[in-house]
Amino acid sequence: MALADDVAGAGIRAELRTPRSAAIAGILFALILATVIVLFRAAGPGAEDSVAWLSDAARRDQVKLALNLVPFAGIAFLWFIGVIRARLGDREDQLFSTVFLGSGLLFVVTLFLGSAAIAALLLVQIGPEETDLVTVRVVQEFATGLLATFGSRMAAVFVISVTSVGMRTRLVPRWMVVIGYGVALLLLLSPPVSRW
Repeated sequence: MALADDVAGAGIRAELRTPRSAAIAGILFALILATVIVLFRAAGPGAEDSVAWLSDAARRDQVKLALNLVPFAGIAFLWFIGVIRARLGDREDQLFSTVFLGSGLLFVVTLFLGSAAIAALLLVQIGPEETDLVTVRVVQEFATGLLATFGSRMAAVFVISVTSVGMRTRLVPRWMVVIGYGVALLLLLSPPVSRW
């Protein structure tokens, strides 16, 4: 009898930790990604004066810091996905869970690819030859296109699918469902050239 109580108690404790883990992973992801965005925006990749940040050591250091934080944002996001899927368990709808997982993975891939493009500019700049303006603009526009157009759309699909799963399983309160669909709509309709 005591063994059954211990097993049941362990199951309940694990069940209680899962939502907390999801919340922590989600909050960590949001904080890290917000820091990355602010650092990038303050340093200047993608701004009108697109080469100035490459010749300014302080701004390059800001970009390097942001680039070093990106993998941690990706890890936190993947952890969030895993914890949510574990929480859903048998209640997981195959269609929504496939879209949820696929869009989440594609979002992380676009985040990593866009960051890798900016990192490539830094690596080229460190070399003996100067980087020309056209190369810088092409790489920055490539990174911006990945993140602002494709990344934000994948984030929208992710939010729609996770909100739908949360609504169908009744794991998410109604007010969060409304906010989730609103955020998804903003992400879908955001201008593709937004530097933020």
